[in-house]
Amino acid sequence: MSFSNFALIFVGGGLGSVVRFLAAQFLSFKHFPLATFVVNVVGSFFIGWIIASSLSQNNNLKLLLATGFCGGFTTFSTFSLEVFQLFQQQKFIVAIAYIFLSLVLSIAFTALGFYFANSSK
Repeated sequence: MSFSNFALIFVGGGLGSVVRFLAAQFLSFKHFPLATFVVNVVGSFFIGWIIASSLSQNNNLKLLLATGFCGGFTTFSTFSLEVFQLFQQQKFIVAIAYIFLSLVLSIAFTALGFYFANSSK
Protein backbone atom coordinates (compact mmCIF):
# COMPACT_ATOMS: atom_id res chain seq x y z
CA MET A 1 0.00 0.00 0.00
CA SER A 2 1.32 3.40 -0.93
CA PHE A 3 1.27 6.67 0.96
CA SER A 4 -1.35 8.02 -1.45
CA ASN A 5 -3.68 5.13 -0.53
CA PHE A 6 -3.35 6.00 3.15
CA ALA A 7 -3.92 9.68 2.34
CA LEU A 8 -7.13 8.90 0.44
CA ILE A 9 -8.46 6.81 3.33
CA PHE A 10 -7.40 9.51 5.81
CA VAL A 11 -9.16 12.31 3.90
CA GLY A 12 -12.29 10.23 3.26
CA GLY A 13 -12.45 9.09 6.88
CA GLY A 14 -12.07 12.65 8.13
CA LEU A 15 -14.84 13.90 5.86
CA GLY A 16 -17.11 11.02 6.85
CA SER A 17 -16.50 11.72 10.53
CA VAL A 18 -17.34 15.40 10.12
CA VAL A 19 -20.56 14.58 8.26
CA ARG A 20 -21.48 12.08 11.01
CA PHE A 21 -20.85 14.77 13.64
CA LEU A 22 -23.11 17.20 11.75
CA ALA A 23 -25.82 14.55 11.45
CA ALA A 24 -25.66 14.05 15.22
CA GLN A 25 -26.20 17.79 15.72
CA PHE A 26 -29.30 17.86 13.53
CA LEU A 27 -30.85 14.44 14.18
CA SER A 28 -31.05 14.29 17.95
CA PHE A 29 -34.06 12.52 19.39
CA LYS A 30 -34.52 11.94 23.10
CA HIS A 31 -35.90 8.39 23.11
CA PHE A 32 -34.04 6.76 20.22
CA PRO A 33 -30.46 7.11 18.88
CA LEU A 34 -31.76 8.48 15.58
CA ALA A 35 -28.53 10.03 14.30
CA THR A 36 -26.48 6.83 14.50
CA PHE A 37 -29.38 4.84 13.09
CA VAL A 38 -29.82 7.15 10.08
CA VAL A 39 -26.07 7.43 9.47
CA ASN A 40 -25.62 3.65 9.50
CA VAL A 41 -28.59 3.01 7.16
CA VAL A 42 -27.59 5.79 4.74
CA GLY A 43 -23.95 4.69 4.90
CA SER A 44 -25.03 1.13 4.11
CA PHE A 45 -26.88 2.33 1.01
CA PHE A 46 -23.88 4.42 -0.03
CA ILE A 47 -21.33 1.62 0.36
CA GLY A 48 -23.58 -0.80 -1.53
CA TRP A 49 -23.92 1.73 -4.33
CA ILE A 50 -20.18 2.46 -4.43
CA ILE A 51 -19.14 -1.20 -4.55
CA ALA A 52 -21.69 -2.11 -7.21
CA SER A 53 -21.13 0.97 -9.37
CA SER A 54 -18.35 1.74 -11.77
CA LEU A 55 -16.73 3.75 -8.96
CA SER A 56 -15.43 0.48 -7.52
CA GLN A 57 -13.35 0.03 -10.66
CA ASN A 58 -11.30 3.07 -9.65
CA ASN A 59 -9.29 1.93 -6.63
CA ASN A 60 -8.60 5.52 -5.54
CA LEU A 61 -12.31 6.38 -5.43
CA LYS A 62 -13.06 3.09 -3.70
CA LEU A 63 -10.45 3.85 -1.02
CA LEU A 64 -11.63 7.46 -0.63
CA LEU A 65 -15.37 6.77 -0.56
CA ALA A 66 -15.97 3.18 0.59
CA THR A 67 -13.06 2.61 2.96
CA GLY A 68 -12.49 6.21 4.04
CA PHE A 69 -15.78 8.12 3.93
CA CYS A 70 -18.11 5.23 4.79
CA GLY A 71 -15.68 4.00 7.45
CA GLY A 72 -15.64 7.43 9.10
CA PHE A 73 -19.33 8.14 8.49
CA THR A 74 -20.83 4.94 9.86
CA THR A 75 -20.06 3.77 13.34
CA PHE A 76 -20.44 0.42 14.98
CA SER A 77 -18.74 1.50 18.18
CA THR A 78 -21.27 4.27 18.82
CA PHE A 79 -24.09 1.87 17.96
CA SER A 80 -22.71 -0.63 20.49
CA LEU A 81 -22.41 2.04 23.18
CA GLU A 82 -25.94 3.30 22.59
CA VAL A 83 -27.37 -0.24 22.80
CA PHE A 84 -25.42 -0.83 26.01
CA GLN A 85 -26.73 2.44 27.48
CA LEU A 86 -30.31 1.58 26.53
CA PHE A 87 -29.94 -1.75 28.35
CA GLN A 88 -28.43 0.04 31.38
CA GLN A 89 -31.45 2.35 31.40
CA GLN A 90 -33.67 -0.75 31.22
CA LYS A 91 -35.15 0.40 27.91
CA PHE A 92 -35.17 -3.17 26.67
CA ILE A 93 -37.81 -2.81 23.95
CA VAL A 94 -36.14 0.28 22.50
CA ALA A 95 -32.73 -1.46 22.59
CA ILE A 96 -34.03 -4.58 20.83
CA ALA A 97 -35.93 -2.49 18.26
CA TYR A 98 -32.78 -0.44 17.61
CA ILE A 99 -30.66 -3.57 17.15
CA PHE A 100 -33.20 -5.24 14.88
CA LEU A 101 -34.01 -2.17 12.78
CA SER A 102 -30.35 -1.19 12.44
CA LEU A 103 -29.27 -4.62 11.23
CA VAL A 104 -32.21 -5.31 8.93
CA LEU A 105 -32.37 -1.85 7.39
CA SER A 106 -28.59 -1.50 7.03
CA ILE A 107 -28.41 -4.80 5.14
CA ALA A 108 -31.51 -3.92 3.09
CA PHE A 109 -30.11 -0.50 2.20
CA THR A 110 -26.77 -2.02 1.22
CA ALA A 111 -28.68 -4.28 -1.18
CA LEU A 112 -30.75 -1.31 -2.37
CA GLY A 113 -27.63 0.72 -3.09
CA PHE A 114 -26.16 -2.25 -4.92
CA TYR A 115 -29.41 -2.59 -6.93
CA PHE A 116 -29.54 1.12 -7.85
CA ALA A 117 -25.93 1.09 -9.00
CA ASN A 118 -26.53 -1.97 -11.18
CA SER A 119 -29.82 -0.68 -12.62
CA SER A 120 -28.13 2.48 -13.90
CA LYS A 121 -25.53 0.56 -15.93
